[in-house]
Amino acid sequence: MPKTRNEKEEIIADLSKRLSSMKSAVFTSVSGYTMDDANDLRAKGREQGVELIVAKKTLLVRALEENGFKVGKDDLQGSILTSFGFNDEVSAAKMMAEYAKDRDGISLVGGILEGKFVDSAAVMQLSTLPSRDELLAKLVGTINAPISGFVNVLAGNLRALVYVLSAVKEAKS
Repeated sequence: MPKTRNEKEEIIADLSKRLSSMKSAVFTSVSGYTMDDANDLRAKGREQGVELIVAKKTLLVRALEENGFKVGKDDLQGSILTSFGFNDEVSAAKMMAEYAKDRDGISLVGGILEGKFVDSAAVMQLSTLPSRDELLAKLVGTINAPISGFVNVLAGNLRALVYVLSAVKEAKS
């Protein structure tokens, strides 16, 4: 059943709202995409702050144009699954690259990062980066390393003193 003009405008408005509040988007060409796949992927997406939408390309392109993104209809080939990353820039790319890795009919087409359309190679590179939480954990570990090293050095002096005192005690007894 074809959608009415009002329904299409609502879809465009919804997509525009998501595009304005996202940190990144990934466009994936899907064929052989079943409801079980959709449910599994949406569950994974909820855990990672990624929303998935399948919309007609014409409506998607119109919403992209309304938000200032220049994406040609030819850039999006096949049935397009759009993944919006709201928590960080890497989560949508990482999730979709992992999902497409072991499936034949699914391939990354491109994405939006920092307000620009990027090709599938850039999305694959983005998917190899660590997530925001991993980077923050590494930063905290790096900041903490000199302090913990200093504490270990001070503890080493105390430890050596205890060993010397116990050796003296054993020598006298």
